[in-house]
Amino acid sequence: MSNLKLRWLCLGFTIFLSNGCSLFNSNAKPQPRLTMFIGVDISGSFLNSGYYEDSLNFLSHYIYSHLNGSGGLETPNALFVSSIGGATANEPKTFYPIQTFENKSVEEIKATLTKIFPDNKANQFTDFNAFFEQCALMVKNKNLVLRPISIVMLSDGRPDIKKDGKTDFRSLEFHPLEKLTRNITLRLLYTDAVVGTSWQTKAPRKRVKVWTQDAEVMVSWKDPKILLPDLPLAEQTHFFAWVEDNVNFGVRGRRVD
Repeated sequence: MSNLKLRWLCLGFTIFLSNGCSLFNSNAKPQPRLTMFIGVDISGSFLNSGYYEDSLNFLSHYIYSHLNGSGGLETPNALFVSSIGGATANEPKTFYPIQTFENKSVEEIKATLTKIFPDNKANQFTDFNAFFEQCALMVKNKNLVLRPISIVMLSDGRPDIKKDGKTDFRSLEFHPLEKLTRNITLRLLYTDAVVGTSWQTKAPRKRVKVWTQDAEVMVSWKDPKILLPDLPLAEQTHFFAWVEDNVNFGVRGRRVD
């Protein structure tokens, strides 16, 4: 064997020892891939629905549990939290990154959410399409394309666009999200049965999977038989099972034209 080949062999072996041995380490944790967006409806209709405060309380538990991988919930690689709606249509919103909520308790996350989303009666417009567009732009700017995406929205789900006097669910525009990844799920929480069905059957889409959950079901998350009193959140197995069954439910794709 020539000296040149020997030197190349030694170099390759050194690189393997320094970087490659982790491949055989069964204790090595896989890097998180999930990108999570959370939108909170700040329009007057949801603020006055009677569910707004409950939704923020649930969200503080939900964010904490995901960030810490509690109960087997998937830890996101990236998390962005923003508002849905405002005083006018197409109003740009701030997307708060994962660092805003990391290393905080449930109570501290709730305080942060309350500060981010103050009760502002001037916010009367619900603009889901602007939220979708900003999510898509964030994915592209952060080079998160092709990763699984979960979009969670806390809202009554009623778009402020009407046609022939009725709420126009076909006005919902998912196309900015369609080409980002093959695995993208949208979860609409705190709606009702009629609106939820309309999102699933009338909103045109090709790849985006839609799951909705009624407000009457959502408020049961804090039932003392689900969220047990005086038990640390990390040990709340009933709560995590409830979240998996009612919020993080695995949805099958359905094309709606």
